[in-house]
Amino acid sequence: MAKQVYGASVALLLALCLGAAAHAASLSTTETELVQAVNDARTAKRLPPLEVDLRLVRAARAHTTALLRGDVLAHWGLGSRLDSFRARGRLFGENLGWGEGSHAVPRALVQAWLASPAHRANLLHPGFSRIGLGARVGAFAGSSAATVVTAAFAGQ
Repeated sequence: MAKQVYGASVALLLALCLGAAAHAASLSTTETELVQAVNDARTAKRLPPLEVDLRLVRAARAHTTALLRGDVLAHWGLGSRLDSFRARGRLFGENLGWGEGSHAVPRALVQAWLASPAHRANLLHPGFSRIGLGARVGAFAGSSAATVVTAAFAGQ
């Protein structure tokens, strides 16, 4: 009996570790650092950290790719994304940003969002529980190596 419990415990621990590794592997280093910076800002205000939602990650990455292609920072299609979430009784918010050099560092981007009332409201919204980030590097706004970011927030 003890061997079975031990074996089951090891299997559960292994599954949890592999699940966390698979989850972590699905985010880029920049995206992971952005999640950490956002959650640090939230916990500093005694708000719970946001959990990564891979559906939101896919949507954020697709939007970031479109922004890079169009060379413009815009909330294209936000209305339809909002309508979809609202129809299911959910909250949704979106922050966009870009930077190059030291302004592309995740903590610098989050600090810029915190300095903007509308972006800060999304970051610190108590109703949000999930986040998806899409960060891509490419030619943007005259820079050959800009980091462009879409942050999608959701809650019930």
